[in-house]
Amino acid sequence: MDDDGQALLDPTVFEENDPGVEKSLFHPRSRRPFHVEPTNIVCINGEDPQRVTAQASAMSTRIHYYGRLASPSERALIAPDHVVPDPEEIFIYSPLGTATKVGGYTDGSGKNSSIMTIFMIWNTMMGTSVLSIPWGIKQAGFTTGVCIIFLMGVLTLYCCYRVLKSQCTIPNIDTSSWEFPDVCKYYFGSFGQWSSLLFSLVSLVGAMVVYWVLMSNFLFNTGKFIYNFIHNINVTDDFPGTNGSDRVICPISGADSPGHNTTEDTSANSTELQQFEMWWSKTDTVPFYLIVALLPLLNFKSPSFFAKFNVLGTLSVIFLISVVTLKTAHLGFHLNFQWFTSADYFVPEFRLSFPQLTGVLTLAFFLHNCVITLLKNNRNQAKNVRDLSVAYFLVGLTYLYVGGMIFAAFPSPPLYKECIQQNFLDNFPSNDIMSFFARIFLLFQMMTVYPLLGYFVRVQLLGHVFGKAYPSIFHVLALNIALVGAGVIMARFSPNIGGIIRYSGATCGLAFVFVYPALIHLISQYHKGELKWPSLIFHVFLMVLGLANLISQFLM
Repeated sequence: MDDDGQALLDPTVFEENDPGVEKSLFHPRSRRPFHVEPTNIVCINGEDPQRVTAQASAMSTRIHYYGRLASPSERALIAPDHVVPDPEEIFIYSPLGTATKVGGYTDGSGKNSSIMTIFMIWNTMMGTSVLSIPWGIKQAGFTTGVCIIFLMGVLTLYCCYRVLKSQCTIPNIDTSSWEFPDVCKYYFGSFGQWSSLLFSLVSLVGAMVVYWVLMSNFLFNTGKFIYNFIHNINVTDDFPGTNGSDRVICPISGADSPGHNTTEDTSANSTELQQFEMWWSKTDTVPFYLIVALLPLLNFKSPSFFAKFNVLGTLSVIFLISVVTLKTAHLGFHLNFQWFTSADYFVPEFRLSFPQLTGVLTLAFFLHNCVITLLKNNRNQAKNVRDLSVAYFLVGLTYLYVGGMIFAAFPSPPLYKECIQQNFLDNFPSNDIMSFFARIFLLFQMMTVYPLLGYFVRVQLLGHVFGKAYPSIFHVLALNIALVGAGVIMARFSPNIGGIIRYSGATCGLAFVFVYPALIHLISQYHKGELKWPSLIFHVFLMVLGLANLISQFLM
């Protein structure tokens, strides 16, 4: 029984003196004489891998026994070519009971190159947090903010590395199909399973709420721009701002929209304009309009249709970087370095409100609940750590570029640096052409990603509670109404994306980023007898840092 895990496709049966036969795993004469009939492939539910019945498993063991009756050079027990199935019908049987289809897999053609893997990680991590990085740097101070971005990138990369290696800490068990919550369940039991589920849901629901707030913002400004263009309305925002073609404004805190504080040079009917502003409000109406478009999309059983639009995320980020570059080139740099005292129009280089940036960055660098899945498809598994490190470097570089450039280029004077908004696009008026197209890109990208996030919440929550991701249309509809309702409430009463990002980031980061990876590593070292004081002190420091990061968000 020692060879139960031996592959059923054995290339060693070729004779060295037979040059006419290509040494391929899919050549009929290279296959061992065992084939699991389709009737013997069972599936517990739609989410589980296919498994082999007990009868097929017994047959596999019997064939292994028969195979020892003849020497390897003999072909008496090799199945004839006409009874061997086609490559697409072949399954590899694992002694753990799983059956995996072979077709096209063994040559690595279904895998991703290192460049593709790095790009996928960069695309996954580059989300809405990038819009709040300039605001976070303002809260910390320019120099302190740059240093914090670097340090948080290094710390979250190390913790992500620990998540990636967590499967290897479990001995004598095949963990190749495990995700990080499975590792948490192994070490901490049901508490680890359900707590990891809870913190994962916090990150997903937090992202969905931020998306709803931003989609309301982008839809409002887009509609405002189109209405003004059609009716030939020349809008001058009644906010403090710069003059010229690259106008930058300082929106009044709590103002509903530029429409409430604007000067319009128009021949359009004023009553018609008032009607439009009444029915097209950033907080009172637009968040509700989104329900009509997005609630039905959340009820789709499969997210495959929306996954095809992932390229929009890449295009929107690239366009956003282009907008930042052009705006910076036109506005120039406006910096003044004062460490602890605030100069006119500027902020000091160090501010006690810096934890607000750490909360935002915890979610901005958050990949820990899906890093194992992403790197499973890397063609060269030996380069996983290198590719992960390069991806984190590129993400950190993007955050530094966008955040640093917007902060440095913000025109002070005449405006105060404190005017930098939690969504830096709000610092450009609604009639700014480049900002208009940036909002259009981001709006369509978020409308395709939002149903995917809802699908992930459904799979994790309903899958754990009911055993399947789609128990009934009523369960799914109730969950989706709750998710949409949370987004509408926040967009209506507290549309502060910086606050939402930092609270949800610090909460889910406490478990997934800091505590669980460090604690699992310490337990593994202890069981192996390799736990040393420096390692213990460093990883306990990481856990304390995560807890302090969460507590500080509620004290700011």
